[in-house]
Amino acid sequence: MALMRRQSLVKFDAPLCETIVDTPKPQGREVLVRIERCGLCHSDLHIQDGYADLGGGKKLDTTRGMTLPFTLGHEIAGIVDEVGPDVPAGLVGAKKAVFPWIGCGQCRDCKNGDENLCVKQRFLGVSIDGGFATHVLVPDAKYLLDYDPLPVNQAATLMCSGVTAYGALKRLVDRPRQRNLLLIGLGGVGMMGLSFAQAMFRQPITVADLSPAARETALKNGAAIAYDPSEADVIKRILKETEGGFDEVVDFAGNEKSMAFAVAVAARGGKVVVSGLMGGQFTLPMVQWVYKRLTVEGFMVGTLAEAHELMALARAGKIKPTPMREEPMGDVQKWIDELRAGKVVGRIVLKN
Repeated sequence: MALMRRQSLVKFDAPLCETIVDTPKPQGREVLVRIERCGLCHSDLHIQDGYADLGGGKKLDTTRGMTLPFTLGHEIAGIVDEVGPDVPAGLVGAKKAVFPWIGCGQCRDCKNGDENLCVKQRFLGVSIDGGFATHVLVPDAKYLLDYDPLPVNQAATLMCSGVTAYGALKRLVDRPRQRNLLLIGLGGVGMMGLSFAQAMFRQPITVADLSPAARETALKNGAAIAYDPSEADVIKRILKETEGGFDEVVDFAGNEKSMAFAVAVAARGGKVVVSGLMGGQFTLPMVQWVYKRLTVEGFMVGTLAEAHELMALARAGKIKPTPMREEPMGDVQKWIDELRAGKVVGRIVLKN
């Protein structure tokens, strides 16, 4: 039997290391995909740590139900190597992107098409083995998406940073007030958001990030204005320059400081969609919340239907590629460390 190489989590809060196992054989509607690319996501860091920051010294345990060694990675694209007996054999050899947000298929959320909300989820690279490997076993062929003529790197990143940014922005598209839009946090998801927003909204797109390099990259990739949230009196300046703040804000960072900034620069009647998972606590005086008629919505990842919508837009050439860098799969721990240190602009995509 052929062997599968994996960059595995063998201990929480410790570096990944290579493990070698027999390549699994697909059963039923399962599909074995030979991985060509897998993107590195900030969520991978939380899983490696074994917790997410809840703020106030509290932590959310993310180790429940996980068996080590475990393979991280959920932005996957590759080639179908083998299929189970209930899958058409003609699928073998097809180039596919893999939707990783897989539910149990039986609960109310799954039956409504919201598998990304399933409490018994089987998310690839989160609760079952994912893409930092030579192969991945996908539970059902329906989670495979055609991506030609897109580059394989772009196809892989659409499955997390892409569908997350797209889904978050969709929560703002139909609002009657479309005066202005602010994107906070210009990591891999934020840069995707900047690209998508230019296709989804008519107004110029404003961005904010602590990193000068990220702000400069955003301006080169279509942002109209870039703010430094740490600049003195920046909130006062924004409220003046925008005539009262932003009607729509997406926080792709999701920490205490980014949310305080988002709420401070949101206009009366505005909406903030929070998609980042950096952690911490967020508090807002009730009087201020009600007085501003502010809406705050949490959002993590999109649905399978939204992934198909996004892929169709991308394949039609309606979305500009975003900054990304290709690196060897074996160097994944190096790039995890770089991402953790805030030294990555755009997306790191790992190549087998």
